[in-house]
Amino acid sequence: MPARIDDTDRKILAELQRDAAQSLDEIARRVGSSKTPVWTRIRKLRNAGVIGKQTVLLDAEALGLEACFFVLIRTSQHDAAWQRAFLKALRDRPEVQEAHRLAGDIDYILKVRVKNARAYDAFYQALIAQVRVHNVTALLSMEEIKSTTDLPLEP
Repeated sequence: MPARIDDTDRKILAELQRDAAQSLDEIARRVGSSKTPVWTRIRKLRNAGVIGKQTVLLDAEALGLEACFFVLIRTSQHDAAWQRAFLKALRDRPEVQEAHRLAGDIDYILKVRVKNARAYDAFYQALIAQVRVHNVTALLSMEEIKSTTDLPLEP
């Protein structure tokens, strides 16, 4: 069941999504409150599981990871042992930024960030050495048009 949040909570969450490194004083000023109530609300939201871990967003291209592939995977195996091996293979590969199990013709989609096509091929070869897949299609992203971690916070 979703946590109950009010407009002030939404404003605080929007500020944290914008920049979690800003001070409590700055957040309080921006949401029209004071420091202690904002801190109390943030603690409440953390305890409710609304706020998860805090992290830093890195620039992939600045780190030389210029190629982003979306990998569509079809499998003919759906048993628990295969799925465990597949999930382990994904967790073991730092190139995999996202993995989703899908409804429809494609079983899984992965977002894979690598240096170049040669690095993608090394990833692909390692993956198929670990688990058997029926079909793999890799799509190279030519341009990232929108990327965000922000969630919509409408009531």
